[in-house]
Amino acid sequence: MLTGIYTALITPMTADGQIDEPGLERLIEFQLTSSIAGLVPAGTTGESPTLSDEERQRGIECSCRLAGSQVSVIAGAGARGVLLVDPYYNGPSSLEIRCEYIAPVARRFPDLEIIPYVVPARTGTQLDPVDLALLATQFANVRTVKEASPNSLENAAVTRRLCGDDFAILSGDDAANLPLMRDPEIAASGAISVVANIAPGAVSSMAEAALSGNWSEADRLHRALEPLARIVHVETIEQTPLGTVPCRARSPLPIKTLMQFLGMPAGPCRPPLGRMTRSGVEVLRVAARGILRDDPFILDPIAAHFGVDLAARLDDDELAASLSYTGYGEAVS
Repeated sequence: MLTGIYTALITPMTADGQIDEPGLERLIEFQLTSSIAGLVPAGTTGESPTLSDEERQRGIECSCRLAGSQVSVIAGAGARGVLLVDPYYNGPSSLEIRCEYIAPVARRFPDLEIIPYVVPARTGTQLDPVDLALLATQFANVRTVKEASPNSLENAAVTRRLCGDDFAILSGDDAANLPLMRDPEIAASGAISVVANIAPGAVSSMAEAALSGNWSEADRLHRALEPLARIVHVETIEQTPLGTVPCRARSPLPIKTLMQFLGMPAGPCRPPLGRMTRSGVEVLRVAARGILRDDPFILDPIAAHFGVDLAARLDDDELAASLSYTGYGEAVS
């Protein structure tokens, strides 16, 4: 059973939009200084929709090479397992997802861990726990799910009941990591975490505490990590020449923006993702300053590993401006 924290790695980019391979190596080395269980490169957090096949393969190979036997890599060729996100846009039923998508891959690659990724907010489709259980009955290599549905507690409880105790449920939403692990009807064994890009040690320690039944320590770490979990997606109300409009910055944009703020290799996102609004960047700055003030152990490893002054960077208004659009009505060149 897969247990612990698997970091959903961002893909660092150069200013001109190329993959920053030295930066990726530095990020992986940072991950390996913590007690994470594995890496998930070139996934949706790694901007897989905008990566070429060759770029995706290079990212996976880099992860496998540096990880060696220290941690598992979940991605694709050469890795221990592969995430299969529910097919988007076409809108297949759960039956079709099982029969026409996951089953053929599981049958073709029996030695590869097949991990369905249930995230209907992104895909508009959803593998039902019944079809997941039917897959687990038919294929020995389908024994894990990444659960990120809006009703994750209810969905995961049904999954546990149908799939049994030897089936791994991994949280796919950092805010739900501890609730899914704590609920005895779910007993999630870990998470595939976006926040672990920034705080791999703290997220891993929280999971370890939960798995050992040390709930007071798990609760303490969960509370300390909450500000980071809240900024995986950032929604603001923006003023425009034509009135107000809601603006939602979705993962990986906020996490990559904060990583740039903190001096970590991240770089920009590829279009159609762009930059955050100035008020969105301020949400990140407030969250990070609060952590530095109240729970500095969360971010201290970044300062030590990358040799940066976090407080000074967070006080840099010019840096904040460079990471955001100048205004919602900014002209498009």
